[in-house]
Amino acid sequence: MRKATRHATGATIGVLAMTIATLVGAGAADATGGVPPIPGLSPAAVDTMNSAPYDGALWAVSVTDARTGQVLVDYNANLLMEPASVTKTYSTGAAWLRFGPDHRIVTPVVRKGNVRDGTLRGDLVLVAKGDITMGGQTGPDGHVVFTDLDHNDANLLPGATIAANNPLAGLDRLARQVRASGITSVAGDVVVDDRLFVTADLGENDGPVSPIVINNNLIDLVTTPTTPGRPASIRMRPVVAPWTISNRVKTVAANGPTSIAITADDAGVITLAGTIAAGSAPALKVWHMTDPATFARTAFIEALERAGVTVRASATKVNSTSGIGSRGQVASLPRVAALVGLPLAENATYILKVSYNRGAQTMICLLAVSVGSRNCDDGFPVLGTIYAQAGVDPLGVSLVDGSGLPGNFITSVSQTQLQTMFAKRPDAARWRAALPIMGVDGSLATVLPDSPAAGHVSAKTGTLGAGDLVNARLRLETKALGGYITAKSGRELTVAIIVNQAMFSDIYGVFAANDDLGKVAESIWASY
Repeated sequence: MRKATRHATGATIGVLAMTIATLVGAGAADATGGVPPIPGLSPAAVDTMNSAPYDGALWAVSVTDARTGQVLVDYNANLLMEPASVTKTYSTGAAWLRFGPDHRIVTPVVRKGNVRDGTLRGDLVLVAKGDITMGGQTGPDGHVVFTDLDHNDANLLPGATIAANNPLAGLDRLARQVRASGITSVAGDVVVDDRLFVTADLGENDGPVSPIVINNNLIDLVTTPTTPGRPASIRMRPVVAPWTISNRVKTVAANGPTSIAITADDAGVITLAGTIAAGSAPALKVWHMTDPATFARTAFIEALERAGVTVRASATKVNSTSGIGSRGQVASLPRVAALVGLPLAENATYILKVSYNRGAQTMICLLAVSVGSRNCDDGFPVLGTIYAQAGVDPLGVSLVDGSGLPGNFITSVSQTQLQTMFAKRPDAARWRAALPIMGVDGSLATVLPDSPAAGHVSAKTGTLGAGDLVNARLRLETKALGGYITAKSGRELTVAIIVNQAMFSDIYGVFAANDDLGKVAESIWASY
């Protein structure tokens, strides 16, 4: 879930002003006593849309036939709505169209200097290319691995877990290749060249979007209860210097509270403090790296040491590219190792299934790089051109980022246009498989698993939440769903369901709203 921030850029303010004007003119149906009967939508769906949490909320629904494009439901379908993480279908989809689902990023390691008697008399440079998994998110079968409630959201949503993967596997592979090239020691420095695009912070809950990504630039802290009155057990992953744990979490009685806070200091000490109930499931917290290149540099040096390559430079000093020359000069240096990344379709699966914010924004950055820019914002005009050429009206899409921050707006009809376009491509099945499946996996895994529609709804979810400080409630700025339904008759449908400004009593309203949109999707499944 994306937490709404309290600030907005000038561009965002402009979009908000235009959208407010649009809402005043087009939202009258919701403002005069709720959602009216909607042609093509069952009374059960409308009842869900009119239930108490949505008093005063605004809905938009678009349903079309995926094969013919026939419009089946059109309710506020041309109204600009906040889509939250449904935005990722636009950013990731544009990269899919631009580069192709089989495109693989190759991350090289080059040497600056000569090798004599196994010693590199110069620097070793890892050239970051924007690979969001860097060999560390791959399962035994070669496919990307994930958990349904991913560690990226661990500090916001209860129940997040980590996957069964080795986040340092890619760096270990590179290190072994360096050793196999004949290098046994590095007399100079080890540097991560992160200049592919300008690193920028995505927000307080996400951290920097960087060309170098190791374990999503997170350290995972898994707290497991012991016996009441004793300290809990805490496991850190990955273990990378200088990061260490200060454990101030106490195990309390089985019916006691689980509440853990996470902080860190400049020395690299991560402190976890609070309580965890005996017998409860392990609790996950994560610490975001504010300097991804330095984190990766240290992790790579430690991998080199494990591979038998001695590095004389300090492993924990701040990464600096000041001494390695221009990007063009680095590109001409001899290559000693290369990591071939997963196909783009696998990275898209990870982004869409778990709603990986920094990964989606990276797709925008790579679009900018494709036209020779290091400024990620230059990826948005590329996205607009891609969709205009593909038949998706770009005027139905107004974005400020690629992940789903406050300030993004789409029409629900633009979402069904996007999904209809993908449904007609030769790689349609691969695109659909990358989306969460209701009752099965990803962010839809726990939504109506016993429904007859379970397994037949493949769609990206979106959530924006913030506090209602006056009434001590959770305001769901957005809950959205965009993708496909294989209807009861077998008919293939594209669907977009968006609600803005619902109110719930607490954080668990996120899950309740997931189910409510699932009920609307289930009614559409049954109706067609």
